Amino acid sequence: MASDIRSSELKDPVDVAEYLFRRLHEVGVRAVHGVPGDYNLVALDYIPKVGLRWVGNVNELNAGYAADGYARVKGISAVVTTFGVGELSLLNAIAGGYSEYVPIVHIVGTPSTLSQRDGMLLHHTLGNGNFHVFADMSKDISCATAKLNDPHEAATLIDYAIRECWVQSRPIYITLPTDMVQKKVEGERLNSPIDLSYPPNDTEKEDYVVEVVLKDLHAAKKPIILVDACAQRHRVLDEVHELIEKSNLPTFVAPMGKGAINETLPNYGGVYAGDGSNQGVRECVESSDLVLSIGAIKSDFNTAGFTYRISQLSTIDFHSTYIRVKYSEYPGVRMAGVLKKVVANMGKLNIQPGPKASNEIAHEDRGMSNNEAITHAWLWPRIGQWLREDDIVITETGTANFGIWETKFPRGVLALSQVLWGSIGYSVGACQGAALAARETGRRRTILFVGDGSFELTAQEVSTMIRQGLNPIIFVICNSGYTIERYIHGMDATYNDIQQWRYKDLIPAFGASDENSKTYQVQTKQEAEDLFTNPDFAAAKVLQLVELYMPKEDAPKALKMTAEASARTNAKQ
Repeated sequence: MASDIRSSELKDPVDVAEYLFRRLHEVGVRAVHGVPGDYNLVALDYIPKVGLRWVGNVNELNAGYAADGYARVKGISAVVTTFGVGELSLLNAIAGGYSEYVPIVHIVGTPSTLSQRDGMLLHHTLGNGNFHVFADMSKDISCATAKLNDPHEAATLIDYAIRECWVQSRPIYITLPTDMVQKKVEGERLNSPIDLSYPPNDTEKEDYVVEVVLKDLHAAKKPIILVDACAQRHRVLDEVHELIEKSNLPTFVAPMGKGAINETLPNYGGVYAGDGSNQGVRECVESSDLVLSIGAIKSDFNTAGFTYRISQLSTIDFHSTYIRVKYSEYPGVRMAGVLKKVVANMGKLNIQPGPKASNEIAHEDRGMSNNEAITHAWLWPRIGQWLREDDIVITETGTANFGIWETKFPRGVLALSQVLWGSIGYSVGACQGAALAARETGRRRTILFVGDGSFELTAQEVSTMIRQGLNPIIFVICNSGYTIERYIHGMDATYNDIQQWRYKDLIPAFGASDENSKTYQVQTKQEAEDLFTNPDFAAAKVLQLVELYMPKEDAPKALKMTAEASARTNAKQ
């Protein structure tokens, strides 16, 4: 059994669970997601005591998706599960957080250290006395692990793990045995906040890299800026915006970087994703003689099937742990410091004007005759016209993820998607977490676009939204199944079909009243237009769900091209 620290030896004795949750409160967490289980129940009692809110999700997978969405808005999140059965149900969501650089604190209530030492045959185990197997499963999808088996080490391990979660922007894994919850640690440590600052670059090395970058930047005739997800995840958006605004260079985002920058800036040109880009964007980016690539994640869906046509010889990559200038790499040099000095010293640059992004609907797609079906070509620019400043927009893997490329955002819009991990159903849970974080931060609206097939995987998380009094707008795109899979393989295959639900009826079924919810069904452009111009709908004062019907075989152009490339990759021998 882990030895106890006598309270008489401590200046300010604090229970381990209280210490952990107070540290989470300190770094900005205000709500804790998860599902109760007998190994975490006593620990959960501490949550309200330290000013945190227990969310209580319908299952662990949804809790993980919700924690992911909450972290993307608030900067960090926490989720609590129970040993074995609970934590394993969460792993898909945690893997997604690791893949996409999302800082999630995963706390697992485990059997007591005595039970583990004696290899007792307990429930939620494999029956073989191995109490480490589940932690081992989480090890490779966590940037730090803290097993709180000894009160002498607990506070130090907690502080270390939370710091790593923040600095590396990835999930961590903390085990809290039942007999450790009320053990005492030194509470005086709480008077000193966890140091969340990033280690500074070596000045000499940083200055050299800045000089190399500036030399190429001043020599370039058609430089452009391309911003991707890691600029957001590693918290350099202030530096990025200063570069964009002071340089006035044509600026683009990759799909995973959508919403990272202010799209109302005059030099914002749109989304670049290789062959998935519109012609003006593609020509400007691919003819550039120097691409300042910031936080790139060059995955298949983020590049429209690896169709980038940018030479490394004309690219400078800025990342959280290194800078790469053409083929020369400078490890250990963080991009934040380099970007600041580049802006301070860049002076006059050669600028060739780029394309201007807009929400103009193409002439051939503007038709509004009676019973004209809603199309993706019409919908996504129209969404851009309807959005407001500071909205949060969540798009599901599939048609919505690709369609939103054609939407120009108002200032301050935050976009959430899971382009790299791509777990269908993610967006519904993420919407709950994002809406909760939005309420805490005073943002305006939370808006979800999800396909009917994806919605059916995680629809029960709408119940949590109702329980928590959240008011998202949920668009369920009803197009009879898995559209992105149809375009990859099996357009008419039954495995891409789904059972059609009466989606609107789920809202009252989950317990919502007419006073705190509204539902709609739109099947034509005119019906959708009437909804977008409805001020009560736009006000988003209650939870709203829209069944939005679209033709089964209609899809954004970028999705079709990416699906074709994915099919070719899958077929390679």
